[in-house]
Amino acid sequence: MFTPKYPTPDTPPPPTIIPTPVAGTAPLVHSPSAAPVAPVSNRPTVQLTAGSAVALVVGGTTVVLVVGAVLVSMLLAVAITGISVAVVAVVLRSLLKDLNNR
Repeated sequence: MFTPKYPTPDTPPPPTIIPTPVAGTAPLVHSPSAAPVAPVSNRPTVQLTAGSAVALVVGGTTVVLVVGAVLVSMLLAVAITGISVAVVAVVLRSLLKDLNNR
């Protein structure tokens, strides 16, 4: 129950076999004028048109405005709560002072 369970080890990949040139064939010569070819990607490319750019700008602006409004309203709620607590503290202090004077 308390003995560790080790996973089975992965098997190493099979060795790669490098073909040796056959006698009588010319060795491959790398041409310096040939440019390397870029690999072809399987991912679809994104086409950005004027309409989609406008939609992105409007969407981003909307998100910024909504987040800003939420943050400002939260700050306002905290400020109002702080002011109301301060007013209650002043009133209680005044009441307690009047009680002690009598």
